[in-house]
Amino acid sequence: MKPWIAGVLAATLLFGTAAASADDAAPSGAQPGVAWERLSPEQKQVLGPYRERWNQLPPDRQQSLTRGAQRWQQMSPEQRAGAQQRFKQWQDMPPAERERARERYQQFKQMSPDEQQRLRENFHRYRDLPPEQREQLREKWRDMSPEQREKMREKSRNATPEEREQMREKAKKRTHDGD
Repeated sequence: MKPWIAGVLAATLLFGTAAASADDAAPSGAQPGVAWERLSPEQKQVLGPYRERWNQLPPDRQQSLTRGAQRWQQMSPEQRAGAQQRFKQWQDMPPAERERARERYQQFKQMSPDEQQRLRENFHRYRDLPPEQREQLREKWRDMSPEQREKMREKSRNATPEEREQMREKAKKRTHDGD
């Protein structure tokens, strides 16, 4: 499992971070703005930190924030807690790490839907491994040279689904044999 996968998926799960920065760069005439007075009381509560500068925000940014507030309102308390935790982690990242996450997010968005799905499945399999096995995989990855890593990436990219399954089975066997 590639260590940057977690970064890519985390970036995609962050609460509108990449989309919000993209909205700032969009032409402001693309969509009509949203008047603060027209927001629901719940939206105003969620968007309260933007109240003072709301009218100066580009219309696309207002639309994006309004959609985000609607998503927030539809979340369960557990989902909100998770989103807040991810946002806090994002805020605590050093700027260089945030930039790498944005780049990985863009790489992910440029993948075909099949590649995105495969990456998600790999991430879920990795996440479901016992902590010791995840650590073994991280150590193995760290011990590889850049050339070996690239060779592994290329092999994975070019493999058929059957070949990928065989590679997973081999890796699983090696990991279990090492216990």
